[in-house]
Amino acid sequence: MNIAIDKNSGYCFGVEFAIQMAEDEMENSAELYCLGDIVHNSMEVKRLYEKGLRIIDRDQLKELRDSKVLIRAHGEPPETYKIAMQNNLELIDASCPVVLKLQNRVKHAFDSSKAMGGQIVIYGQQGHAEVIGIAGQTQNEAIIVTSEADLAKIDFTKPVTLFSQTTKSTKGFYHIKAAIEQQIAQAGGSLANFDPNDSICRQVSNREPQLTKFSAEHDVIVFVSGKKSSNGKALFAVCQATNPKSYFVENADELDPAWIDGANSVGICGATSTPMWLMQQVADKIQSLVPVI
Repeated sequence: MNIAIDKNSGYCFGVEFAIQMAEDEMENSAELYCLGDIVHNSMEVKRLYEKGLRIIDRDQLKELRDSKVLIRAHGEPPETYKIAMQNNLELIDASCPVVLKLQNRVKHAFDSSKAMGGQIVIYGQQGHAEVIGIAGQTQNEAIIVTSEADLAKIDFTKPVTLFSQTTKSTKGFYHIKAAIEQQIAQAGGSLANFDPNDSICRQVSNREPQLTKFSAEHDVIVFVSGKKSSNGKALFAVCQATNPKSYFVENADELDPAWIDGANSVGICGATSTPMWLMQQVADKIQSLVPVI
């Protein structure tokens, strides 16, 4: 049996940068706080916990004083920086440059559209860390949409500016864009007042065609990702659409030997929040289950 790890899978630049910053900081500090999971992968969170990274939530941040806090790649709303100044917190800011650029674009669009009664719409997951940071640029007035059902929140007779969470599916974004255009037409509005912005990270969106190709090249696909990962869910759906024999695992312990029974080729891939070492563990476990040629 041939076992292959997708060379295009694994950490995106933003996640890799944040983890490196955390590890560099912990070389000189016994303990470092991180606002939320540094990455949506429980195995990696556990590894970094053992090195001294302590996860806190927003309520705990408000009580923290005179400490160092890592801002993860997802970015943060303005409120977080205000709390840091008030509580004498030193921020180790590992916000992804792509996310920071999006935050600036959203803030500019919000400031420009407010006078015209315009609406900022974000295609993303409600409550997702990145979306919280983006919505914060609009004083939390942005309308968050995840599916067509959420479009009922929008007033289609008023200007609409659409952005996307950087890790959402490109296909999903353009589906929402088309649905908004249809609703504007039905409401008698003008498409001239609709400004759609594909703000999906290209390092993420380029993985969709790469995964489609990879999934077609193997009898079985084992997709490795944390269950909390929005990106993981989207990319796994890409694998499933191409290869019905695609299976989602969080770690090697979740492998079912029956999945690979009779397979000549197994492909292992993962999300932008999946470390390469974890995919290697899965490959090693599969290798231990069957002879490899």
